Amino acid sequence: MPGETIVTRDHALNYIKETYKTDPEFIWIAHPNYAVFRHADNKKWFALLGDVDSGILGMPGNKKVFVLNLKCDPIIIGSLLKEEGIFPAYHMNKANWVSVALDGTVDEGLFRSVLDMSFSSTASSRRKHETKAGIVEWIVPANPKYYDIVGAFEQNDVINWKQSSNILPGDIVYMYVAAPYSAILYKCEAVETDIPYIFRGGKVHINKLMRIRKLEQYPPGLLTFALLNQYGIRAVRGPRSMPVSLHDDMPLLTGKGEIK
Repeated sequence: MPGETIVTRDHALNYIKETYKTDPEFIWIAHPNYAVFRHADNKKWFALLGDVDSGILGMPGNKKVFVLNLKCDPIIIGSLLKEEGIFPAYHMNKANWVSVALDGTVDEGLFRSVLDMSFSSTASSRRKHETKAGIVEWIVPANPKYYDIVGAFEQNDVINWKQSSNILPGDIVYMYVAAPYSAILYKCEAVETDIPYIFRGGKVHINKLMRIRKLEQYPPGLLTFALLNQYGIRAVRGPRSMPVSLHDDMPLLTGKGEIK
């Protein structure tokens, strides 16, 4: 789980290799300590490793520090830069990238969530939602003010739900139910998608539906928003991909097995 490992250069390289099956590419002869990590399909970088002078980062002392440049949502860069060990990106666009120090100061959970974000944001359109096991998993919000999903699942294990993303049959859908629960309550499977359905009512606009089957139900105090926040989920306003780190920890969090 997050927060238990000291994030160093070797740890970062091992984690990337194990999680994303990607090795570093040392492509600059003049900078032998610099390496890039690419997606296998679109060849885009999702991380850049290098060593920089601590003074450039604004750190005390005069030493070389390994950093990992990662791409993230510009909306949260301001809050990330308040975290210990995270700095404006070195040699990258500071509006979209940050530098994460690999000197043991960054929390493991934060490192993994920012890395997941960088991998997802640079992936091809379909693969950005895939876990390392090749299963596409989503977190989808449900607002009880507009629809009683709890009551619906009490009556039937299969229900229709608004579809607003490229969800396909077989995808896993975790339903995040807003206040008063503010937690993931259900793990479901999409059994049918792209069902034509037009509805306009207040703030609810529906163009198509999907049919989802309940696979598991969780107690409200288990997968809370506070827990999701530890994995880099700052809001659940629309369908989003499941972070790889959260996918990996789900067996332990839900009592279904051991962390991979």
